[in-house]
Amino acid sequence: MSDANNTPGDGVNPEKELSAENLPGQRGQGGEEIRVQRGMFGANNGGDTSGYGGLVRSVRLPGPAARPYGGWFDEVADELEGALEEQDLLPENAIEKTVVDRGEITFHIEREHLVRVARTLRDDPALRFELCTGVSGVHYPNDKGRELHAVYHLRSITHNRVIRLEVSAPDSDPHIPSLFSVYPTNDWHERETYDFFGIVFDGHPALTRIMMPDDWQGHPQRKDYPLGGIPVEYKGAQIPAPDQRRSYS
Repeated sequence: MSDANNTPGDGVNPEKELSAENLPGQRGQGGEEIRVQRGMFGANNGGDTSGYGGLVRSVRLPGPAARPYGGWFDEVADELEGALEEQDLLPENAIEKTVVDRGEITFHIEREHLVRVARTLRDDPALRFELCTGVSGVHYPNDKGRELHAVYHLRSITHNRVIRLEVSAPDSDPHIPSLFSVYPTNDWHERETYDFFGIVFDGHPALTRIMMPDDWQGHPQRKDYPLGGIPVEYKGAQIPAPDQRRSYS
């Protein structure tokens, strides 16, 4: 059976209301808007080759959460803040904001306090985040004054918990302290993030490119990095840039 509003094959689950809250990647009017994106990939000043040129969406970062965060999140937050106070560091000076979004908790840390916060999370018996599984770079060109973000994924094997630390830096001063002294396996991840995003990890023992040639210009995963136009060396041909290809919209 079907009706005019819900016909078989239309992709709508009749048991779930179709609204902004039920669609993936939507935050409604919550959070902080940093950009209005047009098209699938936000390409500007050229023909859209994705076929999604009519899409218009707001790019938002989730805002700070209010207590209680729920579950064990409050316990971790309390223990971290208490441990920092014991070191004569006011938590509000080190933790810019705490975000709970999609069932995950992220502590946004002021970059000058990153190493101390990470060491506290690792060494405090009530926290014991012994493992950092890597650092990911993010580039938000329209997030003025904090265009570059580094996101660390920490796991407590002792307590079976996962949290994130996030640190931001401006394009004009892309420096973030290295966590190599706390989590030595970050050696390779920080090199990769430097290579692709241009974040300089101060204190890293050998911050060199890891994927691209040493003399490569630019950082390929930044949003302002030019697409296409790279010579194909084995044929001497050249891939046209996206805005020089035929448009589908």
